Amino acid sequence: AAQSISSNIAEGYCRRSINEYLQFLNIALGSSGELLTRMIGLKAISKLTDEVFEEFDKLHYKVENKLLALIKALQSKRRDGNWDKEVHESKVKHNT
Repeated sequence: AAQSISSNIAEGYCRRSINEYLQFLNIALGSSGELLTRMIGLKAISKLTDEVFEEFDKLHYKVENKLLALIKALQSKRRDGNWDKEVHESKVKHNT
């Protein structure tokens, strides 16, 4: 579930369609909820200490809020028609 979050963000971005990007961001948000549920379950059966769960919960909260902010910003761009659909070449040189 944790890897699914970043994978869905990347896959949605690479689709280059704002509607698909938003769809994948919402899937990532669902994966975030799934991960939290699994961690709560592990805590309930004493497989996680309270300290470990609290640290995870803080990080989860930050990630979830950043994801929600990204979704909100992209919805605004879609509404205003400001989505840049062109793929731009990276200005960073890569060693090949």
